[in-house]
Amino acid sequence: MPRSRYKSLVDTLAAEIRSGQLLPGTRLPTHRELAANEGLALVTASRVYAELEAMGLVSGETGRGTFVRETSLPPSHGIDQPDVAAGVIDLNFNYPSLPGQADLLRNALRQLALSGDLESLLRYQPHAGRVHERAAIARHLSTRGVMVEAGQVLIVSGAQHGLAVTMMALLRPGDVIAADALTYSGFKVLAEALHLEIVPIPVTGQGPDLDALAKLCRNRSVRAVYTQPTLHNPLGWVMADDQREQLVSIARQHDLLIIEDAAYAFLAENPPPPIIEWAPERTVYVSGFSKNVATGLRVGFVAAPAQWVSALERTIRSTTWNTPGVMTAIACAWLDDGTVVRLEAQKREDAQARQVLADAALRGVDVIRHPSSYFLWLPLSEDARADQIAVALMREQIAVSTADPFAISAHVPHALRLALGSVDMDTLRQALAKVKWVVEAYT
Repeated sequence: MPRSRYKSLVDTLAAEIRSGQLLPGTRLPTHRELAANEGLALVTASRVYAELEAMGLVSGETGRGTFVRETSLPPSHGIDQPDVAAGVIDLNFNYPSLPGQADLLRNALRQLALSGDLESLLRYQPHAGRVHERAAIARHLSTRGVMVEAGQVLIVSGAQHGLAVTMMALLRPGDVIAADALTYSGFKVLAEALHLEIVPIPVTGQGPDLDALAKLCRNRSVRAVYTQPTLHNPLGWVMADDQREQLVSIARQHDLLIIEDAAYAFLAENPPPPIIEWAPERTVYVSGFSKNVATGLRVGFVAAPAQWVSALERTIRSTTWNTPGVMTAIACAWLDDGTVVRLEAQKREDAQARQVLADAALRGVDVIRHPSSYFLWLPLSEDARADQIAVALMREQIAVSTADPFAISAHVPHALRLALGSVDMDTLRQALAKVKWVVEAYT
């Protein structure tokens, strides 16, 4: 097919989609039907759809066909934009806060101003953090079953920076990293930016399919595995002891680096020991204070085997030089005086109350969740389209995320992820009632 005619067909279909002539959710002809209708070679028809998909206008779904996307939903919806328009209820991002936290900060700043250590905070800090602050975090981690020396702890600018430092220091472009087929969207974006090849581990109702991971490692040169064993985002599972043991066995057999993301682990009551306790020689444990304290407190930490500390420290130097001294001082003071533990207990109770509210508001709707989590997952029926429902909810002034930001496999399920921790309880109840109404209207 001459280039001008091929481009003309792409332009025609694009214009019909943008003008509304082809409505969102419309199933387009199969590749073979398009080829027959337009007198094209099959490979050219496939190329037409590939260009439209690259433009964000259609989505190809295995076993279902090619559909017109809802173009009023931003392509980055659920990842890049934490701010929502005035009046919109945010069920997209979690920034849980409790009454009185502003007073905590006010008092902490007052105490810091009176300390004799204030002048030192105006200078560069050691790249991995000051010794006494690393020790404070090590003591905190010991209460979580993470038994590491202060010298194995590195302070970073939030858990996302901790993931970035770990992956930059210990992996190289082109390395293969395995992760759950549905996983934390920030990891997905980071791996793509670092040119790592992500391979999906199929998910089950109880956790990752570890037999599939073992098979994957036999067939591919997998270098690392990224895991959220304790309160998975977005599916909410807590991996059982035998699953953790199997994951570690696979990692040792195939010499995998394990990156353990524990950002939401504080919400799970009496969880099994963290993966780093099962495999301390190959696990990097990453977490921070965004969810258990406040999202604006950009302080996180990495706990790693001693042999990797120097490489991680060099990467901190090359990215941020060091963490903000003032924020780190406040976070560590709150660790020492028990404020963090109190906030974690209160937020655990808050999350549980929100899940009870959600259970009542969404009764009759299929939901996947953990009873202590700040989010839940709504798988949709086979005929429903998540992008259409997300746009319909935006018209109701409610922002939610579809599965796209969390999916790393070719098949993206039609589902919604709802964050429960960013609005007051009355607003949440009203918003979830609207979510149920819209979901039922489209299914």
